[in-house]
Amino acid sequence: MLDIECFSFLNQDLENDMAPILVVATNRGITIIRGTNYRSPHGIPIDFLDRLLIISTQPYKEEEIRKILDIRCQEEDVEMSEDARVLLTKIGVNTSLRYAIHLITSAALACQIRKGKVVEVEDITRVYNLFYDVKRSTQYLMEYQSQYMFKEISAGEAEEDETTAMVS
Repeated sequence: MLDIECFSFLNQDLENDMAPILVVATNRGITIIRGTNYRSPHGIPIDFLDRLLIISTQPYKEEEIRKILDIRCQEEDVEMSEDARVLLTKIGVNTSLRYAIHLITSAALACQIRKGKVVEVEDITRVYNLFYDVKRSTQYLMEYQSQYMFKEISAGEAEEDETTAMVS
C-alpha cells in the first residue's frame, strides 16, 4: 500500500497539465495512513481522497454470470448443452467468473477428445476435477502441507525439533 510520500508525489503529478488517469483499488476501511499517525478512509489522505471519483463495485449476480458465460461461449465458438451451462454458472457463482471462463476452453477440448459436438455436463465435470480453483487448491495445500519441503510448523513442533537436536 502507498505511504504518505507516494501520495504526495501522486498529488503533485495530478496538478500537471498532462495529468495521468489514476485508478486506485482498495477494500481497506478507516485505517492509518502509512508514514503518519493519522487515520482516514482507505488509508488515503483526505485532501487526496477529495479529488477521487469513488465507484462502488458489487459481485456479479447469477444471471449476470450466466450472460457473460453465454457470450464467452459464443466468442469461443463453443456449443454447450443447457445442463452444462447451468452447471458452469453454478461453478462461476461458487468459485469465480474467471475460473468458469477458463473451464469453457478446457471443456471444449475434453468434448473434442471424446469426439462430441456439444459440451455436456460430463465434460464440465471432468475438467472441474482436473483443474482446481483457488479454494480447492488452498484446501489441498493445507491438507498436505506436511509433505512439502518448506512447511509451516507450530510452536510445539519447533520445541520438539530443538529438544531432539539437543539430545542427538
